[in-house]
Amino acid sequence: RGSGMVRKAAELAKKHGWFLARQFENEANPAYHRNTTGPEILQDFAGRRLDYFVTGWGTGGTLTGAGEMVRLARPEVQIIASEPAGAALLSGKPFTPHKIQGWTPDFLPAVLKREVPHRIVTVTDTEAVESARALARSEGIFCGISSGATFAAALKVAGEAAQGAVILAMLPDTAERYLSTVLFEGIAEGGDPEP
Repeated sequence: RGSGMVRKAAELAKKHGWFLARQFENEANPAYHRNTTGPEILQDFAGRRLDYFVTGWGTGGTLTGAGEMVRLARPEVQIIASEPAGAALLSGKPFTPHKIQGWTPDFLPAVLKREVPHRIVTVTDTEAVESARALARSEGIFCGISSGATFAAALKVAGEAAQGAVILAMLPDTAERYLSTVLFEGIAEGGDPEP
């Protein structure tokens, strides 16, 4: 749960004199994405069609910061927030534990602006894992569970979108961080045996 993580981080920072970033409440988090991620998206799509921007949320920084910039500069673009089906807090549902690490703590972060997304798409743990595995297998994109979840949400958006719609999905993590998780269940340790 996110609240336990935040409490433990504060406890350790106090005990050891460590710097505490406070990503869930520090305005520098979405400001960074307003100054970097958002402008990068706008630059990459300057003069080009973009219909949807799909991103998950954990701290709320990317959704809020990049989402605000895209909304401001390209009001025709639909901002889609994706979140775990079992912890759909933006959708007003209660938190239950989920396997999409990095997404949706058990509270709504202070930096998360609920008015940024035009709509919310939920994703199950299974959809997230299967999508991450499919990206690795079919596209060579070695991403983590939260990226798989965002991609699963983007596929749902694509299924409802008009023919030819352009969808940008934010895939923020690499699978290397998930080697001990459900993402790699059933994969032989050490790789394939030699022929």
